[in-house]
Amino acid sequence: MEAASIAAGLPQTRLTVASHKLSSSSSKVGSVTSVSFLESLSAQTSLVLTASPIEKAAPIDAGSRGRKRNVVAQSFAAPSAGICPFDRTSSFQSQSQTAEEKIGLLLLNLGGPETLQDVQPFLFNLFADPDIIRLPRPFQFLQKPLAQLISVLRAPKSKVGYAAIGGGSPLRKITDEQAHAIKDALQAKDVSVNVYVGMRYWYPFTEEAIQQIKKDRITRLVVLPLYPQFSISTTGSSLRILENTFSKDAYLSRLPVSVIESWYKRQGYVKSMADLIEKELQTFSKPDEVMIFFSAHGVPVSYVEVAGDPYKDQMEDCIYLIMQELKARGVYNDHTLAYQSRVGPVQWLKPYTDEVLVELGKKGVKSLLAVPVSFVSEHIETLEEIDMEYRELALESGIESWGRVPALGCTSSFITDLADAVVEALPSAKAIAASSGSTGEIDNYDPFRYAIKLLFGSVLACVLLFSPKMFVAFRNQLL
Repeated sequence: MEAASIAAGLPQTRLTVASHKLSSSSSKVGSVTSVSFLESLSAQTSLVLTASPIEKAAPIDAGSRGRKRNVVAQSFAAPSAGICPFDRTSSFQSQSQTAEEKIGLLLLNLGGPETLQDVQPFLFNLFADPDIIRLPRPFQFLQKPLAQLISVLRAPKSKVGYAAIGGGSPLRKITDEQAHAIKDALQAKDVSVNVYVGMRYWYPFTEEAIQQIKKDRITRLVVLPLYPQFSISTTGSSLRILENTFSKDAYLSRLPVSVIESWYKRQGYVKSMADLIEKELQTFSKPDEVMIFFSAHGVPVSYVEVAGDPYKDQMEDCIYLIMQELKARGVYNDHTLAYQSRVGPVQWLKPYTDEVLVELGKKGVKSLLAVPVSFVSEHIETLEEIDMEYRELALESGIESWGRVPALGCTSSFITDLADAVVEALPSAKAIAASSGSTGEIDNYDPFRYAIKLLFGSVLACVLLFSPKMFVAFRNQLL
């Protein structure tokens, strides 16, 4: 979640967040399967909250993404599982395998700037997404100017963080390594798969990966978001790109697809996490006295309480499963869960990581092992926020011994389990029937009304954006 808190620092904005209500059925593949994504996101709920960087995602105009790179979606080989139809109005049709079947795996992740020069255009892509900052229809023409303003104001502070971890995000490099590792694991099982990496807000974009999948004439696809727990702000965001793109394309709408919406319950994941924790505990002089501190990325409370995001429940369930595995191995350390990366005036999931660290210091905790449970790759929120900011705060608060469990990355047991999930998912793939779509909005287009709205919106925008008091207040919220 490279930028999971940036947008949340905005002044309060009226957003519409789709309610995600899961109707799950258990499966070997993952904890949430056979879920109609559009149906589960159908109830539209009006919320007042700050924009969350990775709330529902819509395709970004390719012309506004920053300098173009010679990085067309790469093809490696694959993992994933769980059925998730994209179109709530679509009927799914089984498609028999053929001798010419080509299997694809699409790994989804957030993406991040690879250099300091990428930071501002990366932020622009983030805020240019109308599902991040949802403007009323008369003001939607302001989306890109507003995104430009926010990204310019925010970029200097963000650059400091990225400079501290080497000048850019390692997320793409690590994701590519995971793609290669999963490909090799599948080949060892005699399963030939093309693996594609699709990033939400930076290269290679998800849309590029989809086009490569189509170009390669893939006949069966598994989609694996690299987030163990489902959230409308991560997995939900990426799946929206897929639903929008697939439903409008005759070839893609007939492509059999399986999606792993969440996979934190898989034994391979749970055991791999327990292995890393158990190993890091042994680096302390008194392992039994170490507090295991799970730090998860936070989301605004409104996502959970109003929009029905299952993230909080899944996170708590995930921690329970990991601790049960540790107890089965004779590890009975105390543990706690807190949420990091909150920004802005709205309430986020509690307890907050920084506040809990101070409280633990006051209670006399001397040894602490931080576990970044939301992330399977190292990035700015592990390398800078946890390793630097929270470590410094913990030591200042009286904690004497600090350790941190690394992200899973390409841990062999973890990669093997993802490969198993892909194999398990393949038989469940089903095609999406082509949707006719509606052109009502185009048919109802009124040039005169649009011109009036454009004029009114321009005047109001000038008043809001160039008023000294408003500009200062807006800037203070961002910085």
